[in-house]
Amino acid sequence: MNVNEGSLNGSANGVTSETGAKSASKRSNGLCNPVKENSSYGSYEMVQEIATYLLERTRIRPRCGIICGSGLGCLADQLTEVDSFDYDAIPHFPVSTVAGHRGRLVFGRLGDVPVVCMQGRFHYYEGYSLAKCSMPVRVMRLVGCTHLIATNAAGAINSQYRVGDIMLIRDHVNLMGFAGNCPLLGPNDDRFGPRFLGMAKAYEPELLAVAKQIALRMPGMNEILREGVYCCVGGPNFETVAEGRLLELLGVDAIGMSTVHEIITARHCGMTCFAFSLITNMCTMSYDEEEEHCHETFVDVGRQLEGRICELVTRVAASIGDSEST
Repeated sequence: MNVNEGSLNGSANGVTSETGAKSASKRSNGLCNPVKENSSYGSYEMVQEIATYLLERTRIRPRCGIICGSGLGCLADQLTEVDSFDYDAIPHFPVSTVAGHRGRLVFGRLGDVPVVCMQGRFHYYEGYSLAKCSMPVRVMRLVGCTHLIATNAAGAINSQYRVGDIMLIRDHVNLMGFAGNCPLLGPNDDRFGPRFLGMAKAYEPELLAVAKQIALRMPGMNEILREGVYCCVGGPNFETVAEGRLLELLGVDAIGMSTVHEIITARHCGMTCFAFSLITNMCTMSYDEEEEHCHETFVDVGRQLEGRICELVTRVAASIGDSEST
């Protein structure tokens, strides 16, 4: 998909300027009806305007988009030749309101690979529609990304897992989609992708195999590496014991509050996807257990493993760069 390179006119987020760029002043989140937003927010023209705004302000032309989960913003700190944009300065962009999500879009190089990194994502429980949560993925596509690497913090249902494990996502259960809530809800724009979308290989098997091979060569990684099924719930509350047991019966290994709608959006616009979860807690699966969920603790787990996580993502991104150059 090509982005027009002409200058922009008009307004962004209701702020008029000669270039269409929003001023750097703070603005409100602009939350509104999630169902209405699925059909009214994130048009091709809007996303193209955002992409053009960004490309006019950076020389980086990214091949890979990276989404950092809670406590995993260290990934963006590894980039070189950096151009960063605070979310509240980007036209039409939402604003992240969750601790552990810095709230900026970072262009740069991860090793030799040009990337764009979301240092903080958006969640349904913040009051945003799934369309708005996923819109930055479309921006990634229009600035040139062909691949998406998504990371998240998740709670483990699988009793064989331990806090600090890294679960490569093989597949997901779109529980919110079962209820009819999907980022693709509403009229389809063929410029992004097809009306009906197959998801049988949402997570690229070849990248999954590459990641496992990479992990085998990383000291200590093999002991903490898992492969499993992820499920997204709406949040912000954690699941009940009964809900955890139900998802276990469905074959779910870990639960979180993100990623699935981002992957759906990425696949819709033809991106190749790879994702993993950092296991930050064990889900409460018995009424006899003490429930101890603390977001700050989850962020700390990410900090403790940031070296291994950054190395894994860097090597996977390098493999993407190598495949595209051949």
